[in-house]
Amino acid sequence: MNSEKFKHTDDNQLLQLFYAEKNNELLGILLQRYTMLLLGVCMKYLKNEEEARDAVQQVFLKAITELHKYEVQYFKSWLYMVAKNHCLMKLRDKGRILVNIGDNPVVAPDDLKDIQQSKAKDKALSQLEAALQQLNTDQRQCVTLFYLQKKSYQDVARLTGYTLMQVKSHIQNGKRNLKIMLERSPDYEQ
Repeated sequence: MNSEKFKHTDDNQLLQLFYAEKNNELLGILLQRYTMLLLGVCMKYLKNEEEARDAVQQVFLKAITELHKYEVQYFKSWLYMVAKNHCLMKLRDKGRILVNIGDNPVVAPDDLKDIQQSKAKDKALSQLEAALQQLNTDQRQCVTLFYLQKKSYQDVARLTGYTLMQVKSHIQNGKRNLKIMLERSPDYEQ
């Protein structure tokens, strides 16, 4: 199937087409769009390129299986959560490598530290994601494009139709509002 044909088709349209036709090639096009995002997520958690690449393949397989069973509304968010959960499960399994001290098995300290750091990062990301959803549409769109998708001010302006000054304003105000929301969160840790 020619992926160029679907180049300008957004994720939701492509996903709905997949559900209608049950064509795995459409799903392949959709997954291909997020290969680098998934690799980044897996690298962040696993800190090993080979393991991260394997994890991306396993996430793809899980996505193919699960999407035939369930209808997903927000593909990118869902895929991110699948990848994150997969990596956390791998880390948890690694944490179960036990060291015997006498007759008492205990978790190795380095593994425990890694798991605690991963949980702290995961908590911070969840708080940030929740705060991001509370921004108004203009700010959320500009902040997401600029910080998460690494677009330039000019790219954001072109993609959104806002002027350059509006883009800068939405990003600045969005960043300030995110900081305020996170600081007001009861679980906020600096």
